[in-house]
Amino acid sequence: MKSVIKRSAAALLAAVMLVISVAGCAKKEEKKKIIIYTSAENYRIDYMQSRLDERFPDYEIILDYRSSGDHAALLKASGTSADCHITHDLEYGYAEELARLGFLADLSGKADLSVYAEDTVKSSFYLPEVRNGGAIILNMDVFEEKELDVPQSYEDLLDPQYKGLISMPSPSSSGTGYMFLLSLVNAWGEEEAFDYFDKLSENILSFTSSGSGPVNALVQGEVAIGLGITANAVTKINEGANLKPVFFEEGSPYTMYGQGVIAGRETDTAVMEVFGYLSTELTREVNCLYFPERIFKDATVEVKNFPTDITYADMSDNTPERKDELLAKWNH
Repeated sequence: MKSVIKRSAAALLAAVMLVISVAGCAKKEEKKKIIIYTSAENYRIDYMQSRLDERFPDYEIILDYRSSGDHAALLKASGTSADCHITHDLEYGYAEELARLGFLADLSGKADLSVYAEDTVKSSFYLPEVRNGGAIILNMDVFEEKELDVPQSYEDLLDPQYKGLISMPSPSSSGTGYMFLLSLVNAWGEEEAFDYFDKLSENILSFTSSGSGPVNALVQGEVAIGLGITANAVTKINEGANLKPVFFEEGSPYTMYGQGVIAGRETDTAVMEVFGYLSTELTREVNCLYFPERIFKDATVEVKNFPTDITYADMSDNTPERKDELLAKWNH
């Protein structure tokens, strides 16, 4: 009887030790989770995820894609209680609004702003990430197949031959869409620009929710013309797509995209370690691979097939107040 009791006690002790051991291992293997909201394209997200995982194997880093409008709206609604730690690839107008609301951490003394080109730094609450230029992008295979004339101006895009063959990002949800709207408002005046987009909508197959949408539609052969991001088009060209970016007299619309830390998270050493790498070394790598338009003072970047000598549009008055006014009119 005693031997049975001893064996039972030994078995119970072994079971307890096994539970403790498993619990200890689980606790040991638990990783620090860092969530990054980003509006970057899939190919950039894939590259950044691999580099972040390689650099920080002890952290679980999640790149959570959101279109620019949803990205900003969620952070405005959540404030400092947002479940993310870092905001990435957010258009400056949205970033400025979040900074004014007190939802972004002041990076003064925590980041070296002197490494960036002077015209890219607008605030100590968000750092430059990409200079994002736009173009009228043509799928030359579709042009040849449908025997279309190559447009030479924005006015040409109103031609009925392009009906259902144009894609544009919605200014309401996409920073890319908004930069096209603002550029023509600045070039022509508000009334003429809105009248133009009313007419252009007759030829537009779809207003996409993200800036990458038109290039995706072009690559799929769904449209012939996309109002899209030059860098996205060049990436697809270098992968073999028969696309051609062109620029009209008004110039290339552009905007800056930035990255910042949610207020209160700047005291977290791990978050700042990841942000430090993301905003410097990894940003440089992405610039060299995909977005060569100048960000850093000491870097002149060249990407195969990227247009040179681009004339940029007038993008003045790019403020949160002006954006609210124009988007209210657009949505109405």
